[in-house]
Amino acid sequence: MSQLQETNQTLDFFCDFDKISANVAEVEMSLNTLNYLIGKEDLEKGVSEIWQRDPKVFEVLGILIAVRDEGKKPVVDSKGNVVLLKSFFESETKVVEFLRETGLAEIFYSRRIKNLVDYVFGIETGLDTNARKNRSGHIMENTVARIFKDNGIKFRQEVYSSEFPKLSVLGTDEKRFDFYIETSAKKYLIEVNFYSGGGSKLNEVARAYTDLAPKVNSVNGFEFVWITDGIGWKSARNKLEEAYNAIPSVYNLTNITSFIKLLKGC
Repeated sequence: MSQLQETNQTLDFFCDFDKISANVAEVEMSLNTLNYLIGKEDLEKGVSEIWQRDPKVFEVLGILIAVRDEGKKPVVDSKGNVVLLKSFFESETKVVEFLRETGLAEIFYSRRIKNLVDYVFGIETGLDTNARKNRSGHIMENTVARIFKDNGIKFRQEVYSSEFPKLSVLGTDEKRFDFYIETSAKKYLIEVNFYSGGGSKLNEVARAYTDLAPKVNSVNGFEFVWITDGIGWKSARNKLEEAYNAIPSVYNLTNITSFIKLLKGC
């Protein structure tokens, strides 16, 4: 527990600007067209003029209020009916209603937004923060992969249990392992993760691996390995301790050197 690291976040953790730029590029032409509405006193006329040219332009309006899945997002309209958000982009009248009810009409008229492309870049940056939990896991995978490479350990990533008929003990559900290492003595199936914060997820993961490890280890020639780190485990110490006592091979980024020595000795 004293070895757990506070964070694994590098500066590129916070924003994936390549992804953000790609998302903006997909809607840039439509956004440039909608820039026509900025400063317009007659909103209805502006919407009508754009609609006559290309009504599909308005399909990007959802991102202006930071919503992606317009086709799945239910909302209550001005009449109290529950409708899908995308239904507001199906007519000129509904588009105007959308702009007025969301407050975008006033934003446009007052010119508080100068350019919708820049505005959406900011929205995409904000939405991208929701992906940080996934990035933390990817950073951990990259860290472990680098450790293996630096030590000359051959490995494969994202290996599925269906590749090994002997692992039928895992049931019918296909299990994906983060890493697979094969030595002359054993085949190691490895899961890695990092938790800088607490939550129910940690208990679920510890419980799942406590159940998974004995099944994998019961198959001759296979061993389950769990590499995890992060001070988030301090809030789930009991569950981690239970897993540690049930799973023979549990490592963090400090004592992973013991696992490396084991691999090199095989």
